[in-house]
Amino acid sequence: MALTARVPALLRERTFRRYWTGQTVSLVGDQISLMALPLAAVLVLGADAAQMGWLKTLELLPALLLNLPFGAWVDRRADRRRIMIATDLGRAALLLTLPVAYALDMLALGQLYAVALGVGALSVLFEVCNSTIFASLVPAERFVQANSLVNGSRSMAWLAGPSVGGVLVQVLTAPLALLADALTYLVSAGFLARIRPDEPAPAPVAKGHFTEGIRWVVREPSMRALFAAAGTIQFFNFMFHTLFVLYVTKDLGLGAGLLGLVLGTGAVGGLLGAACSGAVVRRIGIGGSLVAGTLGFTLPLVLIPAAAGPLPLVVGVLFAAEFLSCAGVMIVDVAAGSLQMALIPETMRARVMGAFRTLNHGFRPIGALAGGVLGTAIGVRPTLWVATVGAVFAVLWLLPSPLPRMRELPTRETEPDATTP
Repeated sequence: MALTARVPALLRERTFRRYWTGQTVSLVGDQISLMALPLAAVLVLGADAAQMGWLKTLELLPALLLNLPFGAWVDRRADRRRIMIATDLGRAALLLTLPVAYALDMLALGQLYAVALGVGALSVLFEVCNSTIFASLVPAERFVQANSLVNGSRSMAWLAGPSVGGVLVQVLTAPLALLADALTYLVSAGFLARIRPDEPAPAPVAKGHFTEGIRWVVREPSMRALFAAAGTIQFFNFMFHTLFVLYVTKDLGLGAGLLGLVLGTGAVGGLLGAACSGAVVRRIGIGGSLVAGTLGFTLPLVLIPAAAGPLPLVVGVLFAAEFLSCAGVMIVDVAAGSLQMALIPETMRARVMGAFRTLNHGFRPIGALAGGVLGTAIGVRPTLWVATVGAVFAVLWLLPSPLPRMRELPTRETEPDATTP
C-alpha cells in the first residue's frame, strides 16, 4: 500500500502508463541519435564543418516547413494513433538502413542527409498527432500532473541519453549505436498499439482550414501572449546557445569534461523542476507558474556572461545557472503545455500546435544567425549579455495578458480570464 501511494495516480492507470512508457523510451533513443548521427558523419565519413552544417539543417528543416501543413492534415483525420505508429515504424526503418549500409561498407553522407531529413519529417508528423492523443487520454483536471510526468521523462532523457549514447558509440561504433534508437521507436509503436484513446472526430473541411489555427491564436489573448513570449525566448536562447560552448571553452577555459558536468547539472535541475511543477501550480496558480517559470528559466542565464574570477568560482556560477535555468524551463513547459491542452479546441488542436512549433523552430535559425553575426561584430561576451538579458524581457508579453491573474486551467466553455480570482 505504501508503494502504491507513492506512484502518481496517472501511472496506476494502464492506458496512460503504456503511453508514458513508450514516450519515455523513445525520448532516451532520441538523445542517443543526437550523439550517434553526427558522430557517424565525423568519425566514419570524415565530414567537415560545411557538411555538418548541412546535416543539422536537414534535421531541423522539416520542423520549420511541415508543422503547419501536417497540422492541417492531421486535424482532418480520425486515426491519429495509427499515424503515430506508422511514423515510429518509419523512423525505425530509416535508422536501420545506416548500420546495414555500414556493415556492407556502403555508408555515405548522402544517405545520412536523407535519413536526417526523413526522420525529421516523421518526427514532426508524430508530434502534431501527439497533442491530440495526449488530450484524449488525460482528463483536464490532470493535465498538470501528466505534463509533469512527460517533462520528467524528457529531463531524464537529457541526463541519461548522452551517456548511454556515448557508451554505445564507444563499444559499437556510431552507426551501430543507432540500432538502439531504432529499437526505441519499435518499443514506442508497440505501446501505442496497446492503447485505444477516444479520439475526437475529424474537423470538417471548410474554407480557411489551413490558416484557422493561426487566426484563432491571434484572436485568443492568452495564447497570443504565450506565443509571443515563446518566440522571443527562442530567438535569444538560440543566439545564446550558438556561442555558449565557444565562450565557456575559449574564454572561461573549461575542458570538455567540466562542460559535460555543467550540462548534466542542468538535466538534474530539469528533473527537480518537473517533479516540483505540480506543487508550484497548486501554490501560485497556472498563470503565476508561467510568469515564475519564464523568469526562472531566463534570469539565471545572466550569470553566465557575468562569470569571472578563479576557475572554481566560475564553475560554481555555471553550475548554479544551468541548474536553476533548467528547473525553471520545466516549470514553464508544464504550465504552458497544460494551458494549451485546456484552451485549444479539439477540432483545431493539431493546427494550433503546428503553428506553435513552426514559430518555435522558425526563430531558432534566425537567433543562431544573429548570434554569429553579433558575436563577430561586438565579441562573444557582449553578445551573450544581449542574448541573456533580451530573453528576460520575454516576460513582458505575459504581464498585460489575462495569464498572471489565472489561477485554474480554463475550460473551453468559458473565456480564459473568467478563471481569475
